[in-house]
Amino acid sequence: MMRNISLPGGESVPVLGQGTWMMGEKPERRRGEIAALRLGVSLGMTLVDTAEMYGEGATETLVGEALDGLRDEVFLVSKVYPHNASRRGVIDACERSLSRLRTDRLDLYLLHWRGAVPLEETIAGFETLRDAGKIRYWGVSNFDTDDMEELFGAAGGNACITNQVLYNLSRRGPEYDLVPWLARHGLPMMAYSPIEQGRLPTKGVLGDIAQARNVAPLQIALAWVLNRQRVIAIPKAGSEDHVRANRAALDITLSAEELAMLDHHFEPPSRKRPLEMI
Repeated sequence: MMRNISLPGGESVPVLGQGTWMMGEKPERRRGEIAALRLGVSLGMTLVDTAEMYGEGATETLVGEALDGLRDEVFLVSKVYPHNASRRGVIDACERSLSRLRTDRLDLYLLHWRGAVPLEETIAGFETLRDAGKIRYWGVSNFDTDDMEELFGAAGGNACITNQVLYNLSRRGPEYDLVPWLARHGLPMMAYSPIEQGRLPTKGVLGDIAQARNVAPLQIALAWVLNRQRVIAIPKAGSEDHVRANRAALDITLSAEELAMLDHHFEPPSRKRPLEMI
C-alpha cells in the first residue's frame, strides 16, 4: 500500500512521487521514460513533478505525453522560473506549461527559486491562477528559513502549502532550522534528489545495511528519506526497473540501530548551514 501525507487543507498525496529532471531531452530514451512514468502511476506514485526549466519545456512535453489518459489519477506539479514570476509573467508561464502538459490545470505550482521579482507580485499571480482554476495550490522551492519567514510575512503568503528543497543523507542542512519551521507551520517538505542523483557512496554503511537486507544501497538511502516525518520524496527514474526499485524502497522500515549507523556516517547538522541547491 502507498503511504500518504496530508497537505494543508487535508488533501492526501503519496509520500513517494516521481521527479522528471533531465527527462525528455534524449530521443532514444523517450519511449523508456514514458513507460517508466506510466508504470510509476500504476504503482501508486501518482505525484509527478516537473518544471518549465527542465529541457526548456521538453520535459513538460514528455510528461504530457506520458500522462495521456492518466491525468485524473495524478497530482501534477510544475515550477515557474523566477524571471517569469511577475504577476503577469507567472500567468503567461503557467499557460505555456499547461499547453505542453496537455492539461487544463496544475495541482501544484511552485516558484522554482527566489529571484528579483517581489514575492507579493508572484503571490498575486498565483492567486489569480487559483481563482481562475488554472492551479489548485501553490508553493515554493529552494526557500531557506528566512525566505519562508519573508514569504509568510507577505500578504497572502501563508497560502503556500510546501517547500521543495534538496534533501538527502548527504544534504541534511535543512534539519537544523528549516524542517522545524515547516513543521510548526504545518507544511510538508518535498525532497528533490533524495539519492543525490545516484552519487551517494554505495560502499561503507549504505552497502553494509543493503547487503544485510538483500537490497541495493541506494534503496536504503531512499528509504531513509521516506522514513522522515512530513517529507515527500520525488526521485527520478528513467526506466521501469528503476521505478520498481524506488517503489520497493517504500517498504523498507529502517531499525533504530540502522538509523544510528546512518547518523554516525552522515551526521545531522549541529549548526545553521545555508540551503544547498543543485
